[in-house]
Parts: sequence; structure tokens; C-alpha cells
Amino acid sequence: MAITDELKSTIVAIAVKGKGILAADESTKTATKRLEAVGVQSTEENRRRYRELLFSAPDTNKHLAGVILYEETLMQKASDDTPFPSYLSKKGILPGIKVDKGLVKIPFTEDEEVTQGLDGLPERLAEYKKLGAKFAKWRAVYKITGKLPSPLAISTNAEVLARYAAICQSLGIVPIVEPEVLLDGNHTIERCAVVSEAVLREVFSALKRNLVNVKLIILKPSMVLSGKDCPQKSSPEQVAEETLKVLKKSVPSEVPTINFLSGGQTPEQATIHLNLMNKHPQPWNLSFSYARALQDPAMKAWAGKEENVKKAQQIFFHRLKLNSLATEGKYAVNME
Repeated sequence: MAITDELKSTIVAIAVKGKGILAADESTKTATKRLEAVGVQSTEENRRRYRELLFSAPDTNKHLAGVILYEETLMQKASDDTPFPSYLSKKGILPGIKVDKGLVKIPFTEDEEVTQGLDGLPERLAEYKKLGAKFAKWRAVYKITGKLPSPLAISTNAEVLARYAAICQSLGIVPIVEPEVLLDGNHTIERCAVVSEAVLREVFSALKRNLVNVKLIILKPSMVLSGKDCPQKSSPEQVAEETLKVLKKSVPSEVPTINFLSGGQTPEQATIHLNLMNKHPQPWNLSFSYARALQDPAMKAWAGKEENVKKAQQIFFHRLKLNSLATEGKYAVNME
């Protein structure tokens, strides 16, 4: 299959109304933090067991188009000895892979960071593709204060995101472009809107400069929210309105699908906001690529105990179904 056809095939499978992406690509450090919070020791086997709980939950293919895996998980197998990428593919769910190597400080900035991992990326992607990965993910982060993010942080991260996306597309792998404007801080929703627009405009400028085909990417932005320490909490209607306003100013209509990150929102908040945005038709497919907002209730219910697996899977499926309804603007709070 020609590279462009491969990319189109993946986009067609991901950009489906009613379906989203599960972000199960937590690093070992992050997975350890979350597992230990529910009393589970973070061994490789326990991480595998937990991921299998999610992947084997019945009927998830009704609401999931793809799953982002961590490298460790990409190499692991289900209990029946099927490699996880094949296990997911057999269910009709596309496997993807987190490919960035984390954050490093940008010199001469106020603790701002850029994502590393471009060195050796083509070789790693070629290996991941052989193992079944159809799409990849790269996350950039932006801190908000009265002065930050700096123009340097905005431009540096945009260029690196664009170079990653170009490498992915050249190998037939669809890139998830994830510019995350962090929830940390006391900024207002208006300040977040200004920053989000500046970040997205620069990202798309860099994508164009690097000859990336924006019809064949997945955008994974944060929603426009007031900072978690802001005394003026924004209403769900404000979040939906401000987010859509920013997207319409800065994201080309040719982008096929926008799969939001949950970014520290509660599971309920992430679903409510997505639902409100889908109350009216938009030029893009608006969906989810959540981690904690899909997993947290299930992880707490499981707590590492085999006898809790079925209950945890039911809770996970319920959250998937609610977010699926939200992609069509059909969710209601009383469904919780």
C-alpha cells in the first residue's frame, strides 16, 4: 500500500463519529504513581495486567477507534500470548505508540521545556510499525503565567512537533500532534484562550513549513480552561464556547479530527465539555483521547484484585459510552 493510502486508511478508521482514543501511554514513572495511589505495586506484570483489563473489556470497539501504547506495552502480550498490538487489531481497534522521550529545559528561559526524541526517531518508528503501530503521539507542554509561555518556547516546541509529524508521515504513520497548554496556575480562561490561539497558530505555521499534510494528522489539544488555582471558575458553557472560538481562529478546517486531552479535568468535566462542543456541527470531528478521565474510576475499582476485574471493566465501558455520546452531543448528566 502506498504511504498516502496507509495514512488515509488510518485516518478513516480514527475519525469516526462516536469513537475516540484511549491514551494508555503513561510512562513507567506516571503509571507507578497512579497504581501506588490505589495500593498496587508497579511491577511490569501489574502494569501488563492493568492494561489487559482495559484492552479486554467487552465491546470497547463500539466506542474506541484507537489506543496509544507505551513502548513497554507495545512489546507485551495478553494472557493468551497474543501481542497487545495484534490483540487490539483483532478487536478492530488501531494500536498507536508514544514516541517522544520526555521534556528537557530550554536554556535561558523561566523553567520552560521542549520535548526531546527526534534523534533516532525514523529508526524507532520503523520498528514500531513492524510491531503493528498505525499512529504515533508526541506531546509538547506550555506553562501559563502572566509572561509565559515565551515566544521562544512556543516556536521551539512547534518546530519540533512539526519535524516529528513530517517524519511520521514519511513512514506511513499518522502523527498525533499534541500541544498541551497546562492547567497548572491561576490564569483566567481569557488568558488561556490567548495562549492557546498563539500556540496553535505557531504549530500550524510550522506544520506547513515542514510540508506536513494537515489532512492526515490527528490534533490533540487541551481545552480552553481557567487555571486550577484561578478563583474565577469558568462554566462548562464558557469552556465550550472559548475552546471552539480558539479552534475556529487557528485550526484549518481540513484537519480531519480533533481528539482532546483531558488534562487534569475530572471524568465528568471532560465529558460535559466535549458534549457541549458537539451540540452543533463543526468542520472537524470532535472527539476524545483521554487517559485519566477514562481510566481513573476503573483503576480505583480494580485496586489490583482479580475479583474486581469485571466490575472495573464495566465502569471503564460506561465512561467510554458516555464520551461516545458526548461526541454526538447526546450526553446528559443524569446518565452518570
